[in-house]
Amino acid sequence: MSDDVMISPSEPGQMVVAPALDEIDRQIVEALSRDGRLSIRALADQVHISRANAYARMERLTATGVITGFTATFDPLKLGLATSAYVTLSLRQSSWRTLKEQLQAIPEVKHMALVGGDFDAILLVRAEDNEHLRRVVLEKLQAIPEVLATRTALIFEDVGTL
Repeated sequence: MSDDVMISPSEPGQMVVAPALDEIDRQIVEALSRDGRLSIRALADQVHISRANAYARMERLTATGVITGFTATFDPLKLGLATSAYVTLSLRQSSWRTLKEQLQAIPEVKHMALVGGDFDAILLVRAEDNEHLRRVVLEKLQAIPEVLATRTALIFEDVGTL
């Protein structure tokens, strides 16, 4: 596709090709981010295109990796996860690739990102209570050899749900 745009690599040595998106594509992505269970008919109605066009665009957005999947969101309190925190990590240099897999194996870690700044990574951790959170931070995260230091910021109120 000649309208494709090269963007920064996700892994060293790899370039990611981002397909050119028009306003209708962006409206589709926005509508699905609000409700991933929309039918093609409802989606077409919302963005004012035919069902065939909506179906073709959904197929293209999925095939090109713009849409990577569909998921449900949950209310952590209703799942018994009353304590949430952002935990920042300071890491040994060059350990992100191996650390990623270890962090993904910890069920309480709901989101993670490699960042720049005063720390190297930030995690969203959800736990049953403060004692459970303490165990996650002290016994799981700080036990990983690549983790040099952690800082925990409790979340008093969630604006959104994850």
